[in-house]
Amino acid sequence: MSKMVAVVLALAGLPLFAVMILLAISSHLHAEIDLQAIIISFNRLTETPFLSSLPLFAFSGYLLARSQAPHRLLRISNAVLGWLPGGLAIVGIWLCSLVTALTGASGVTIVALGGLLLPALLENRYPERFSLGVTTVGGSLGLLFPPSLPVILYCVVSETPIDELFLAAALPGLLMLLVLSAYATIRGKQAGVPRRAFSGREVLEALREGLWEVLLPLGVVTGIYSGWLTVTEAAVTATTYVLIVEVAIYRDIRLAQLGAIARDTMVLVGGILIILGMTMAVTNVIIDAEVPQLLFERIHPYMANKYAFLLGLNLFLLLVGCMIDIYAAIALIVPLILPIAREYDIDPAHLGVIFLSNMAIGYVTPPVGMNLFIASVRFKRPVLTLYRSTVPFILLLLVVLAIVTYVPGLSLFLLGR
Repeated sequence: MSKMVAVVLALAGLPLFAVMILLAISSHLHAEIDLQAIIISFNRLTETPFLSSLPLFAFSGYLLARSQAPHRLLRISNAVLGWLPGGLAIVGIWLCSLVTALTGASGVTIVALGGLLLPALLENRYPERFSLGVTTVGGSLGLLFPPSLPVILYCVVSETPIDELFLAAALPGLLMLLVLSAYATIRGKQAGVPRRAFSGREVLEALREGLWEVLLPLGVVTGIYSGWLTVTEAAVTATTYVLIVEVAIYRDIRLAQLGAIARDTMVLVGGILIILGMTMAVTNVIIDAEVPQLLFERIHPYMANKYAFLLGLNLFLLLVGCMIDIYAAIALIVPLILPIAREYDIDPAHLGVIFLSNMAIGYVTPPVGMNLFIASVRFKRPVLTLYRSTVPFILLLLVVLAIVTYVPGLSLFLLGR
């Protein structure tokens, strides 16, 4: 019951950290557990080895969003891929995903890149609805790639090794990007969009202008996937690198601005840490009360195998994803579904990919996907227009989601399972 009340309060607009505090206190009182247990659970956060990566990656993401990095990355991407049919749309999809992976927030991507990308697509004669779909949907997929904050948060809540989840999400995330890129190519040909001639000179000039920022995601991804860097080491390296590049080399950000950027970062991170601590406290109560086992006993007669469970899980998560912010969903839903998934012998890393994929799609799923409303305000278009613009992309992503769900080898291949 307390979980349902928490969901209602979150939907009503109460700040999530306040919802989680109330949920933790009420669950402990209901279970007649001393409230000191909440403090003990909160202190467990200090034992999480990669927790320090959260504020560092968040800070580096905020620095990039406030700089001219999106402009330079757009120019590079367009110079390299603009000659392809639908090249600029492909650039938009991949660039939006990159910026979201670095900032951890697809809404920020729409705000930061929307003013650049949408006019460029329209100027190159891409259909308006298609262009709106590219800029609205593209950023959601970046949630699956390092150093995505939702992946880190999911790993803290579920106690899944973070390097495993990043590896597991790599191929499904790339498949989503490739499918949308193929669709962009087809639509570009159908619309007769002019293709720009490839210019090696333009590529070199664009790289000379933005090379420092191109090296950042390459270094983070290579360092984490190769095992050269732990997630925490990658966070320290990335933050130091971004500070030097944006403050000292490009000088997009003045030293006087760092305090305000750090404050905005810590507001976000502080809320996340409170959510994490309270989630751990609530999870302990849930486990002690054997709630997941009770839920499993209830649903098992209707879902006799894991395939039926996965179908029901996808439908449920899509609904959750379009109604609740991803951080709220991780805090409220993951502790419930993880033990049930184990009963159906679903690999934890595979479950994480399914969960995050659903959340990414949910961000742009009508009628209340959060990014639809952000895009409506940013582009000054009716939200119904955004609904129609995103439907073809959502249908393609749902096909990929089905493949990701029912072909676990796609997620587990790089893990050797």
